[in-house]
Amino acid sequence: MHYHHKNQEGQDISTDDKRTIYSYDYYYEKLHFCKPEHVEKAGVSIGSVLFGDRLYNSPFQLNMLKNKTCERLCNSTIIGRDAKFINKLIKNGYYQNWLIDGLPAAREVYDTRTKSNFYGNGFELGLVEIRQTTGEKLLPNSADTFRDLHKRDAKNIVQNLMQDIEVPYFVNHFDIRIEYHDRGNDNYRVVGVTVNPVSIDRSPDGGCKPTGKALSLSESEVNYIHFTYSVEFIPSETAWVTRWDKYLHVYDPTIQWVSIVNFSIVVIILSCAVARSLLQALKSDFSRYGELNLDETIKEDASWKLGHGDVFRAPDHPMLLSILVGSGVQLFLMIICTIFLPAVGLITPGSRGTLPTVMFLLYLGFSFISSFVSMGVYKFFNGQKWHINCILTPFLVPGLLLLVIIGLNIFLIFVHSSGVIPLATFTSLILLWFFIGVPLSITGSLMARKTCHWDIHPTKTNTVSKVIPPQKWYLQTIPASLIGGLFSFGSLSVELYFVYTSLWFNKIFYMYGFLFGSAILFTLTVSLVTVLFTYYSLSAENWQWQWRSFLIAGLGCSFYVFLHSLLFTEVKLGGFTNALLYMGYSFVITSLAFVVTGALGFLSSMLFVRTIYSAVKVD
Repeated sequence: MHYHHKNQEGQDISTDDKRTIYSYDYYYEKLHFCKPEHVEKAGVSIGSVLFGDRLYNSPFQLNMLKNKTCERLCNSTIIGRDAKFINKLIKNGYYQNWLIDGLPAAREVYDTRTKSNFYGNGFELGLVEIRQTTGEKLLPNSADTFRDLHKRDAKNIVQNLMQDIEVPYFVNHFDIRIEYHDRGNDNYRVVGVTVNPVSIDRSPDGGCKPTGKALSLSESEVNYIHFTYSVEFIPSETAWVTRWDKYLHVYDPTIQWVSIVNFSIVVIILSCAVARSLLQALKSDFSRYGELNLDETIKEDASWKLGHGDVFRAPDHPMLLSILVGSGVQLFLMIICTIFLPAVGLITPGSRGTLPTVMFLLYLGFSFISSFVSMGVYKFFNGQKWHINCILTPFLVPGLLLLVIIGLNIFLIFVHSSGVIPLATFTSLILLWFFIGVPLSITGSLMARKTCHWDIHPTKTNTVSKVIPPQKWYLQTIPASLIGGLFSFGSLSVELYFVYTSLWFNKIFYMYGFLFGSAILFTLTVSLVTVLFTYYSLSAENWQWQWRSFLIAGLGCSFYVFLHSLLFTEVKLGGFTNALLYMGYSFVITSLAFVVTGALGFLSSMLFVRTIYSAVKVD
């Protein structure tokens, strides 16, 4: 007989909640769940800790092929104050998350859109019944009085005659169904786990005999709870290698395909429009200025060529811009690789915590490229304080991100969430960054200083800068950002919805193929749109393209990402702490999106500017 884990491991209660986004520890004292004689915390990776996974052993005794019926687990006493806390969690839709042999204990769900069954992650802490009750407002005593009422008052009276109230029932019995695959020679593998949670108002002896009603916790009296469970082993033809298939459900594949196809067409049209307009405008310029001296004909033209003496002038705050561009490249490469690895099957959902761990390691590794790009861009601006750039690049963006995470962690401590990042984990992350990330970053900076020649420009910079004429409204930074951001955000909006659903509600996300395709379209869209605005700005004699390209690419997209977070229809925030946490996490996501898209826009524009001005001959 082969059975990988004879005991069930209970994870934390995490939210599949319409109003909350943080989780509680499974053995949090206010929940009063049954505990084993010795509670043991299982070791998890850094990535698992960062994403809130906390694994413990459990009091359930599960033995292969040993069915059980109404097995007593423990008795628990819940006081009124804790009952109120539990009832609130039930109304908010909290789920329990268990692991059996590495598989999530799930509820079987039918998807009406794809007309297929799949295993949803987790199961309910309790059940909610909607009842109608009579409101407290009274009707007027006479018809004359009723006629004198305003329409609004009459509507309020009618609405309050019958009110819907939520009645929570606490789950105290678990019907556990374990599917197994017989490999022969007394060798079995667990290939599926479902749990049917039941609320039973038990008979006085605490048995499984129902009394005909569910268990409702009183918030004014002491509640005596009897926990029980049943186990049923069911043979299955599902092989071990395909046991995750029922959990990896693709929601609305048609919508995702339509989105990708539509924006592929948009990108193709946009690419053709950009290429046509630019080639048409530049072809004659190249042919003319490849033969003629620019100074002889400068008075005859008022186009992008007029900025040749200023286009490579250093912008304001070149140090900050170069660091942001380098950090954006680092984040972009980390995101692309993180999406690509599971898309090609190199990371599987069975390896818990692997994905966030790989994300962190990729971020460490790409610190070399971040500093290389940062120093290269700083040299492009003819910056002289290279040693300051070398020091600030590995600390500015990661340091600000760390401060925000520490602030959010304080609020998680305040609400007793299991998502709190322990001090030991923070210490490990900081040490890894100092001993791996920082040395790689310094190496990249020094190498860029020696080998990168971005400071050699095609044209010379004039001593006195050229006055920039008034710009059309749609070429100004804010309008251009909002216009361009619509295209870039649109290419990613559908996938962003599913990412949010997975992130906030503990859903298993496995649509990395769609996400990778959307990421490629997103990258192309950001680059093309920013280059287009850069060209028309140069044609309008605005040579200050550096910060503009970064802001046009970053501001608009990040604004729509933040707006999407606020309007995300699945989240209905309740309570100050919950709202603050959600806004904090949304701010982090938005800020990272700003840095990434800004870096893409700047580098695309820099390549474009160097290309077109390198074809211009100036004496």
